[in-house]
Amino acid sequence: MYKLHPDLFSPLKAHAPAEMPLEPLDPFWTIFFKSRLTKLCIAVLGTILLMALFGPMISGHAFDQANLPLKNSSPSYNFWFGTDDLGRDVFTRVCYGARVSLLIGFSAAFIDLIIGVTWGATSAFMGGFYDQISMRVCDILASLPKLLVVMILTLVLGSGLFPIILAIALIGWVPMARIIRGEVLSIMQQDYILSGIAVGASYPRLLYRYLIPNVMSVVTVATTMTIPKAIFLEAFLSFLGIGVQAPYASWGTMAHEALSGMLYYPWRLIFPALLMSLTILCFNVIGDALQETFRLQERQ
Repeated sequence: MYKLHPDLFSPLKAHAPAEMPLEPLDPFWTIFFKSRLTKLCIAVLGTILLMALFGPMISGHAFDQANLPLKNSSPSYNFWFGTDDLGRDVFTRVCYGARVSLLIGFSAAFIDLIIGVTWGATSAFMGGFYDQISMRVCDILASLPKLLVVMILTLVLGSGLFPIILAIALIGWVPMARIIRGEVLSIMQQDYILSGIAVGASYPRLLYRYLIPNVMSVVTVATTMTIPKAIFLEAFLSFLGIGVQAPYASWGTMAHEALSGMLYYPWRLIFPALLMSLTILCFNVIGDALQETFRLQERQ
């Protein structure tokens, strides 16, 4: 006859559930540099930036140095990108044009950043009548034809780099303000913001310490997308002859000067147009990569 073991009647011991290990978050730069296209665009932008900084020194020619006997020369050992109708080195002028175009792009984007973030965040935070007036101002500015307004401002303010930067920035901050307003309105519903308001935290403290830092991802992406728009707008104005004036060079000015001899001297148009297209394309790709990186980090 079989005997039952006493352990069969003892209560089962409760075992703590095994804890699932948390997956480590991927670092920001690991996600950002995962795409080969992003790496390639950063390398191309770095190369263009180096050309803008050191290209005129390497070429050995001044951007406004004319040499009429060598005008419209094809690319050669002495003139890597050929010469224009006044015998000026196209490579040097392309590098100098990169300085001008990048300076205008970054400066206009920075001014858009300051005005747009301040305007949009303040409008969302204050609310009420102030928010309504601020958004109606943005609606009026957004309804105006942007290119026409920039052209009029450029004609009124005069030629030169600063008037062009100011004209582009005065009309380009509206999309940034709208984006920031929407983001701040969503963040203001968070508990820590409501708690800060309940305990009497000052508006500037809430705005600059909690609200604006939490929209920096959106600000970064929007600013990156603003730079190529400003570069293209400056090139278009210069192509029409109301942007950067001679003897200074920008990619749009060089395209305007090369248009008359495009069929016979194509290198005068190809090189500035190619560098401008690559710059705009690379900034757009990097902006998309930043947006995707921030989205994946929020999901994790």
